[in-house]
Amino acid sequence: MDTTIDRDLQSNRLSGVAVFFYVFLPFAFGHYLSLLLRNVNSLLAHDLVSALSLSPGQLGVLTSVFFLSYALVQLPVGIALDRYGPRQVQLVLMLVAAMGTLLFARGESFAQLVCARALIGLGLGACFMSAVKVISTWIAPGKVPSVHGYLLAVGGLGSASATMPVRMALEHTDWRSMFVALAALTACAGVLIWMVAPRDAPPRHAKMPTLKSVLDVYREPAFRKTISLILIPHTIFFGIQGLWIGRWLTDVARFPSAAVAYLLYLSMAAVIFGAIAVGIGTERAARRGIKPLDLAGVGVAAFVGVQCMIVLNYAPSYQLLAVMFTLVGTITGMEYAIVAQSVPRELTGRASTCLNLLIFVGAFLVQAGFGLVIGLWHPDGSGRYPVAAYQTAFGLLVLLQLPGLLAWARRRRAPVRTKVDVDEAQTAV
Repeated sequence: MDTTIDRDLQSNRLSGVAVFFYVFLPFAFGHYLSLLLRNVNSLLAHDLVSALSLSPGQLGVLTSVFFLSYALVQLPVGIALDRYGPRQVQLVLMLVAAMGTLLFARGESFAQLVCARALIGLGLGACFMSAVKVISTWIAPGKVPSVHGYLLAVGGLGSASATMPVRMALEHTDWRSMFVALAALTACAGVLIWMVAPRDAPPRHAKMPTLKSVLDVYREPAFRKTISLILIPHTIFFGIQGLWIGRWLTDVARFPSAAVAYLLYLSMAAVIFGAIAVGIGTERAARRGIKPLDLAGVGVAAFVGVQCMIVLNYAPSYQLLAVMFTLVGTITGMEYAIVAQSVPRELTGRASTCLNLLIFVGAFLVQAGFGLVIGLWHPDGSGRYPVAAYQTAFGLLVLLQLPGLLAWARRRRAPVRTKVDVDEAQTAV
């Protein structure tokens, strides 16, 4: 079998069946586990709080440290993927993630769990980028966008698996045993990639990113224009949907654990349909001459609108808002494609890396900061925090997003100055 695979690889071509089994499936499985482990604390929040007597601030830090370590590893991961290839990088990092997951299962203190969670984020930091890189390498360019969509859908399944399936598993075991099983699956994913993924091309010596190379990306007007609109909503989407939506449903809506698990399942599954809808909508909008950034602006406005409804605390809409937050929030995923299409070709790699860094650092700040705000109030006898705490926290998130949204609206209303306009203005002067 190895001889056949190597012969195919020498021509840099794989059959459709080989692409699925040797390229897409193993890396998609790693991405699936990454999303599952990222979001699993949303359902386990009550168990973690009960086991360790955590405050909302501690719960936010414990869960969000995943984003921080994930973000900090992005630049080294980008270099490692270029130098050693996805196959080798994923073997090492998935084993690191498995070790972190096992340590999380055995953690007895807040500090131990934070360190273990950080190790998980570090180990899973290459899952998405390695999948994107290997897909771009071994799949025909014309099929890459659709395969990327399938990859995002698998990620949505991972997020959905962190809800009702986890709750069903907890009926037969405890959260510590479940993390032991997840550690084993994570290690198996790394070994699977090493065994069946195509052998990487000879390593090339990629240069370490410098401060100047990062600043070159930020100096690009298109990059700044995009992140000014979408970056903060993107970080809020990541930071809130992985933890605080579940707590909001428990504390404010006062739903039982079974109902919370079901609504989280629906909201996480909505990522799949949201991603498909965004892809189709972007394509159709482009045919009508609508720019992707303008479509994103409408989507961000709708996303902020959902958060405003949460602030208003209209009780009959609790279930709908829980799902709509995630469904509409998927529009922020357009940020990657918009940046890749709008910056110069020589900056696309660095732009994606910088964008990942900003998004996950921001998600850490949102998830941890939200918990600190909630912690300013005192819980009731059942450990639930008051409605006012969540209204204040979501209200602050809305305020953070308004400047970028208003700036986009002003740019939309500003008249476009053509070259003729500029020449006439210079002549008048």
